[in-house]
Amino acid sequence: MQRTQSAVQYTEEEEALGRIAKALGHPVRVRILKLLLSESCCFTGQLTDFIPMAQSTVSQHLKVLLDSGLIQGEINPPKVRYCINRENWVKAEGLLKDFFVSPVHDRCECG
Repeated sequence: MQRTQSAVQYTEEEEALGRIAKALGHPVRVRILKLLLSESCCFTGQLTDFIPMAQSTVSQHLKVLLDSGLIQGEINPPKVRYCINRENWVKAEGLLKDFFVSPVHDRCECG
């Protein structure tokens, strides 16, 4: 069987869900999200006070979260503020709900 070389086209929803899944795919990023969700406004402290990792490692995780759109950041040296992006959070909630309420067929032949 020959595989095709054509590019796979994804829907906007599939791409968004993929970014969200990647963002949720590491426990450090889940912890950062929980921390930001517990704040009544933007977090301006050092996340390394709550997550015992090198600042560079935390920054890499923040970049994935920023790229996913789940958080937003504002850099005004020496302070950096991070918040949940409320609009995108609601969209992510809807995408995940839609994904997980999809029916699972009862006739699975794999076990």
